[in-house]
Amino acid sequence: MNMKYFSIAITAGIILMTSAVNAQKFAYVDTDYVLLHLPEYWDAQTELNQLAVDWQVEVETKLEAVERMELAYRAERVLLTGEMRSKREQEIQTKRQEARDLQKTKFGVEGELFQKRQELIQPIQEMIFEELKDIAGSSGYMVIFDKSNQSNMLYTNPKYDISDRLIKKLGYVPGETLEPEEEDDKSIQDKAKDAMNKGKDAATDRIQGAGAGVRGGGNTVNSKSKN
Repeated sequence: MNMKYFSIAITAGIILMTSAVNAQKFAYVDTDYVLLHLPEYWDAQTELNQLAVDWQVEVETKLEAVERMELAYRAERVLLTGEMRSKREQEIQTKRQEARDLQKTKFGVEGELFQKRQELIQPIQEMIFEELKDIAGSSGYMVIFDKSNQSNMLYTNPKYDISDRLIKKLGYVPGETLEPEEEDDKSIQDKAKDAMNKGKDAATDRIQGAGAGVRGGGNTVNSKSKN
């Protein structure tokens, strides 16, 4: 008899809990999908990516300079005195530390890239949050979840998806997503090296062009002098 009453009590408790949950309205949004509609977000991402590449070029340039110094030192080491070796080693160490410090300044936890991301992305996040607060207030939602790639939501019922409603509140048309440039698998470091190589190729072309111009000019002068 006691077990029977216990089972009835458990069943009643579940019913009461279910009723309480149902009384609290909730919804969810997919912020990844929402962001696909916001040109200001993609403008910010483009700017951040370009800054990252530009700053990585600076770092790679310093690291390449250190490598050249080390190669030169190894080739000349046997010809140097102990004092000269110590001086050159200290110079290499100083340059290597400068490269590391620059990398930390630009890409560290509180570095310039992090700060720039906060500056550009935070206003967009705040704008979305304010619109969600309005939606929650007007519809009586107690909780609005985020179903993005980073969330732990395993299943969502489309009935409770208010992403399109949020997009309309933000002034855009659901489904009219922006198509960002196709991302490749290259890291920031690889993109920086590509940019450096392009810069070197352009510089080489300019030097060769200038040299051809000088040689051409010299031939013209010589031909005139012969006449």
